[in-house]
Amino acid sequence: MLSALSSFASELERAPPTAGRVHTRRRSRVPAWIAAAIGIAVAGATAGAWWLGRGKHNAAIRSSSGAVPAIGERATAVTPAIAVLPFADMSPRKDQEYFADGIAEEILNALAQVEGLHVTGRTSSFAFKGRNEDLRTIGKRLNVSTVLEGSVRKEGQRVRITAEIVNVADGYRLWSKTFDREHKGIFAVQEEIARAVVQALQVKLLPGMHPPSMESSATSHPEAHSQFLIGEYFLRPGTTEGYRRAIVALEKAVAIDPAYAPAWARLATAMRNLAIAEGNEKGEDLRRRAREAAEKSCEVGPSNGLAYTTRAWIRTLDEWDWAGAKADIDRAVAISPGDAEVHNTYGIWLQKQGRLAEAVAQVQTAIELDPVGVGFRINLAAYLTELGDLGRAREALGRALEMSPSNSFAEYNLAVVELLDSRPAAALPNFERTADAALRLGGIAVAQHALGHGPESEVALEDLVARAGRYAPYEVARVQSWRGDRERAFEWLERAYAQRDPSMRNIKIDPFLRGLHGDARFTALLRRMKLPTD
Repeated sequence: MLSALSSFASELERAPPTAGRVHTRRRSRVPAWIAAAIGIAVAGATAGAWWLGRGKHNAAIRSSSGAVPAIGERATAVTPAIAVLPFADMSPRKDQEYFADGIAEEILNALAQVEGLHVTGRTSSFAFKGRNEDLRTIGKRLNVSTVLEGSVRKEGQRVRITAEIVNVADGYRLWSKTFDREHKGIFAVQEEIARAVVQALQVKLLPGMHPPSMESSATSHPEAHSQFLIGEYFLRPGTTEGYRRAIVALEKAVAIDPAYAPAWARLATAMRNLAIAEGNEKGEDLRRRAREAAEKSCEVGPSNGLAYTTRAWIRTLDEWDWAGAKADIDRAVAISPGDAEVHNTYGIWLQKQGRLAEAVAQVQTAIELDPVGVGFRINLAAYLTELGDLGRAREALGRALEMSPSNSFAEYNLAVVELLDSRPAAALPNFERTADAALRLGGIAVAQHALGHGPESEVALEDLVARAGRYAPYEVARVQSWRGDRERAFEWLERAYAQRDPSMRNIKIDPFLRGLHGDARFTALLRRMKLPTD
């Protein structure tokens, strides 16, 4: 996931700011570690392969009707809003970036539990990491009036954390403080900072608001906490090696503290994603262990939203237990109503059921909470495509590509829009640029078929079978269905079903399979998948 250290800027020491002084300039951030690739998304809203269902953030499309809210539509009521920016690593060896990121994220998570406070999601807040952006620009992009920023200096068992709340309109500091602690006291510092944010905004905006507590998610063991942050760090970008390294760290965390619910949840995610990445032959043991970890996270963390969101995802992948997943999602919404990922997960569940208009509403809520979440906009485009609103789907994908130029999944989804809009010649170049081999070859095969280029389509299909048929049988079925070969399509769907291909969750709403609708075998597959047959 993160293969090497980048060169770091020289450490800049300065006196802690004083509350009430004007914040005239945003200090430079330490560059991030180099990410090897972006693959299956995990807690944040990275762009996932929603056609294949290979990660947590995925979606597909199906014809439906119903009113759809406008893209980016916002409530008119004024809600106090804050973004927690990534903290700078000011440690002597510049080797504590995972720790600095984790401190900021855990404060963000605690604030997200405060009723009446809008907290920008992690993906959006951390999008400005390493960029010397003016605070006014950040505030405008994230639609917030205040930001929390700071730095972390860790040396041995001593930690210094400097934090400040800044009004983005005028650069005025509402609050700032420096904490010098032993590492074992880090949990109290995180909660103190979260409470200070609430109290600072309380005076200006939120009379009567209750301070947050981090008791439901924190461990009392500093080393378990450090291993959890390392696991989070390696899990996020989504590479096979990253999953392996995350698993090592997270297993250490739960060995130290078996009651550490977030660590169990992240361990389940890392194991399930590694199972997907490694294929069916190596993945069965990992899938079993992931299910056990997800169950454990809910057992030890009955008030932890992440635990329920994770178990809901795994239930849809491994058991097609839609009712159980819905119960978990309902619980997560009740615990964390301000979490963008919870709403995105709910949208995905609705999408798999064919309830597209409701799915659009949920993912739009996720976008409002996390406006720079590229994966959310790709999911939105998927739902809009199925609703037949290709123009607004293009708009959503255009916005995603503005935020993440050359994003392979956004380009793939744009190709699907062009294909369904009877523009296969426009679709083909985007399919050819798709990074995922199965998606790329499948896309080329269907576009060439739509262009009337039979031999070229056949070559792409044969290449798909040879290179990806073993681990992506569902994609072969989609191509066969698009090409009108129903018998082979069902043959490959049966293989996908037998292998528990994660993409099988999409059969009800996949437009490439529309040619199979009405066949008794398709209805039977829906029943076996425990999906609605209407």
